[in-house]
Amino acid sequence: MGWVESLQKAIDYMEEHLTDSSLSIENIAKQANVSEFHFQRIFSILTDISTGEYIRRRRLTLAAQELLNTNSKVIDIALKYGYETPEAFTKAFRRQHGMTPSQVRTHSGMLRSYNRLMIQVSLKGAEPMNYKIIEKESFQAVGVKREFSCVNGENLRGIPKMWENVNADGTDNQLIKLNTGELKALLGICVDKRCQHPGLIDYWIAADSAGDVPDGLSALEIPASKWAVFEVHGAMPDAIQKVWKQIFTEWFPSNPYEHAGTPEMEVYFSGDAGSPDYYSEIWIPIK
Repeated sequence: MGWVESLQKAIDYMEEHLTDSSLSIENIAKQANVSEFHFQRIFSILTDISTGEYIRRRRLTLAAQELLNTNSKVIDIALKYGYETPEAFTKAFRRQHGMTPSQVRTHSGMLRSYNRLMIQVSLKGAEPMNYKIIEKESFQAVGVKREFSCVNGENLRGIPKMWENVNADGTDNQLIKLNTGELKALLGICVDKRCQHPGLIDYWIAADSAGDVPDGLSALEIPASKWAVFEVHGAMPDAIQKVWKQIFTEWFPSNPYEHAGTPEMEVYFSGDAGSPDYYSEIWIPIK
């Protein structure tokens, strides 16, 4: 099954189970035959929202339709769409629609509808992507790591803050001095921990370093891999987000490779990351 078909299957599963309390990222990701981390990462890259936010928006959209078209009690609708109290439902409903559930029934305002996602094939690929396939032996990455949950997009919010902290406290300069390996850059490494802890990842900010590990830092062994290495040109974060989207909407569907499931990396070279001339890379393990 191709990636497009797998993603559509996962979306269809979400829609069919929007009112099920058992709906989980784990079960959704299984429909696409990928881990929770990779599904949520790809979903957010392609849609610009997290999986949890999509589910929340769709539930509140359907709840508004029921308020308009049925005589069901507000509490019953709230429970149906996963809210334990009318107060929690009203708060979330107001945040999306700008009015309370009771106001919907007086037709006193405009509702905001988030429609079901449907994948459409469109012509893309006219803009070239520069990449190479390389094989690299295992190497040691030395740096700092934090554990993040993929639930409700926590990792998407927490990782940028982690970079801010590393840049502010001088850890970035310490890591640059440890660059004794082939990759003379700062590495952002995602490690999927699904096998041990469903829904969790480790994120590393590290350097390719073959030496001893200084106090306060940790080491991660990156396995020998075949890598697809993509060039990224332009200011962060827009440039790298654009290439991530191209990789999953254009490159993977057009090539025979699959993600190998081992750690992937963003490689940040020296220079002004805010410059339109800044150069970085995305490394994806493939098989």
